[in-house]
Amino acid sequence: MTISLDLPQKLVDALSDEAARRGLSLSEYASQILSAGRNKRSPLRTGADLVAYWRSEGLVGSRPEIEDSQAFAREIRRAAERRDHS
Repeated sequence: MTISLDLPQKLVDALSDEAARRGLSLSEYASQILSAGRNKRSPLRTGADLVAYWRSEGLVGSRPEIEDSQAFAREIRRAAERRDHS
């Protein structure tokens, strides 16, 4: 089914950019957004629910340059502990 929408150009540009980052066509990405908006999500109750949600949103693996997430987290923590609080 085809639906035509009259959207502001800024929104079209933002959606197109996000779709490209996710490796999707604008049509596929818009379909995902509309589907997600329709579905009422149950509250996230476990860590597994949270990870599943992150995966569905394309967040897992979104930083491929971070090879060791635990080491990266330690590095961030150390930098925060050493910063000047004056």
